[in-house]
Amino acid sequence: MRIVMWLLRFLLFFLLFGFAVKNDHLASLRFFFGGEWQLPVVFVILVSFSAGALLGITATFASLLRQRREISRLRRQLVRAERSQGSASPPATDAQAPETL
Repeated sequence: MRIVMWLLRFLLFFLLFGFAVKNDHLASLRFFFGGEWQLPVVFVILVSFSAGALLGITATFASLLRQRREISRLRRQLVRAERSQGSASPPATDAQAPETL
């Protein structure tokens, strides 16, 4: 199975490398106030893809942090509610609590 994965990786690398070699034409990026950059098309595509991936990871990470804060807040509320009720059952231990990611 490892050999198949490495073969797929090499195949993907050579396909992307061939794509980069075939698209070496210059693209003009025009900015406000007359600014202009000329870059290879492949570089423009790579930067756009990387910026999108970084933005997606950042959005996912922010959502994950928000969910973790909410879970810990709800756990604290649960512990307070159990204490205030004075229930006979002992509070949930780590072994009994559901596992979070």
